[in-house]
Parts: sequence; C-alpha cells; structure tokens
Amino acid sequence: MRKLTRQLLPFGSLLLLVIALALLEPERFLTMDNLLNVLRRSSVNAILAVGMTWVIISAGIDLSVGSTLAVASMAGAWTLHQLSNTTAAVQGPEAGFLSVQVALIGTFAGGLVGVVCGLVNGALVTRLKLPPFIVTLGTMSAFRGLAYVMNDGQPYNVPGYTFLGGGSLAGVPVSILVAVGFILLGSWALNHTRLGRHVYAIGSNREASFHAGIDIGGSLTAVYAWCGLCVGAAAMIATSRTVSAQPTAGISLELDIIAAVVIGGASLAGGRGTIAGAIVGTLLIGFLRNGCTLLGISTNVQLIVIGVIIIAAAALDRAARSAAAAHGGGAE
Repeated sequence: MRKLTRQLLPFGSLLLLVIALALLEPERFLTMDNLLNVLRRSSVNAILAVGMTWVIISAGIDLSVGSTLAVASMAGAWTLHQLSNTTAAVQGPEAGFLSVQVALIGTFAGGLVGVVCGLVNGALVTRLKLPPFIVTLGTMSAFRGLAYVMNDGQPYNVPGYTFLGGGSLAGVPVSILVAVGFILLGSWALNHTRLGRHVYAIGSNREASFHAGIDIGGSLTAVYAWCGLCVGAAAMIATSRTVSAQPTAGISLELDIIAAVVIGGASLAGGRGTIAGAIVGTLLIGFLRNGCTLLGISTNVQLIVIGVIIIAAAALDRAARSAAAAHGGGAE
C-alpha cells in the first residue's frame, strides 16, 4: 500500500460516513445545529488528539489522559471555587473585572496541572527507563485516585464559567476556535521546529537518534508535557461545558483518543503520523457516535464498533509496514 493511499484512506472513510448519514437521516443530520454540535463535542477530543499524536509519533503511549483530564478539571474548578468565594462580596464595576480575572486564573490552574501531570509521565519514562505503557497505566490509576481525593469524590460546581464551553465569537463556538488554535500550533511545531523533527527521529529509530546527538530524555519530557497541556486545556473546556468538574470525567476517554490517532494514520510503532490525520480520525469517531445516536443505536454497540475500528486500523498499519519491508521501503 502506497503512502498516498494510506493517507487518503481516513479522509475517504470520513467522507463515506458523512454521505451515508446524510442519506439515512437527512432531516436531522444535515442541519447546522447538528453539525456544530458534533464539532463542539469533538473539540475536546481534537485537542487531546493533538497531544496524543506527538506521544505516539515518539513511539510512546499515554493511557492517563482521561485521569489527567479529571485531575486538571477538579484543580481548575477548585481554584475557581476558592477565588469566587473570596471575591463574592465585591460589588459594582470592579466585580465584573474580577470575575473575568478569576476565570482566567482558574483556566490557567487547570492547564498548569495538566502540564505537571505530563511532566510526571515524562520523568518516569525517561528517568526510570520504564515503558510508557506501564508508566501511564500506573499514573492512570494514581491521577484518578487523586481526582477522587480532592473533594471526597464529590464534584465542584462552577456556575458562570461558561465562556469556553458555551460561548461563541462571530457565531463560532469558542471551544472550536480553541481547538483550531491547538491544531495549528501542534501541526506547525511538529513540522517546522527542531523538537518536532526530533520526535519523528526518536520514534523511527531511538538508538540512531541517540548516536546523532539528540537529547532523547529532554525531548520525550517535552512531548509528555505538551500532551499534558493539551489535556489541561481540554479539561477546562469540558468543565465550562457542564459548569462543573467531575472526578469521574474522562473515564475510558483514552480509547477514543488513541483510536482517533491510529485511524488517522499514526503508527503505534512510532515515527509516523500527522495532526491532520488525527483530526480526521477524531471527526470520524464524532460523526460515528452522532450517527449512531440519530439512528437509535445504543452506546454499547458504539463501543464495539470503535473497538473493531481500532483493531482494523492497527492491522492495516501492520500490513503496510510488512509491505514496505518486503519492497525495501518502496511502499512508504
């Protein structure tokens, strides 16, 4: 299978899915409200997919994104809650200014906690020389437990924190604009910076990268920190959407994110993948879930379908690599 065919396959699958849903449910699917709803719901996963793409290209994996989202969400909401209580007595024009200030500080706190969680993952992978699968499997449990401990398993309600999740600018949802910003930044950095080139090199051949003088430890730590920042931003959008932070948020979310990145053409063996492909994979899953809902298909069946898609995408990647090896790399 040639490289171009493999790159176009996810987009072709998305196009076929959209056409099929348009034919099956034209009155409900082909509406601006429904399409914007899919894009709005996919914005969180799209931001997470940007970070996960970097990790997978580096030949890593992050199973803790769902738990990190919960911790970052709880931390950001706790900050909002504490600052709101502190400034509750403020009246007049100054109160409006402080409410914006509080929202910014809370959003920053959630993003910062995401970065810290990413740094923890990166440090454990690089310093202890442990496989990313094992490290993030452990932190998936640890971060989830921390999210439950933060408020004794109870959610934080943050009424008024709605701009990121429900606001709009010029008719476009803010969450979509934020997602586009992360997509553009992540794609540019991956393709036009030294770190991005190092990520591809490390994923393709770690030993050769070491001998080429690449700082593998520093690069991988930066990759996991960037992934953590993406999770932190996504967490605050999710918090704003529901005006609450739930310690159960993000459970099994890593399934959708990894599936989106792999469906988009990234190799679990590392060294290959694009942000554009990951976003196509994210939209494919988003429209698939939306279509199943419109057609009355249960969420249990949706899980089965997504699981089958993951296996099929991995098998396709394996077949492509075998074909490339048989032809001396010509299939690439």
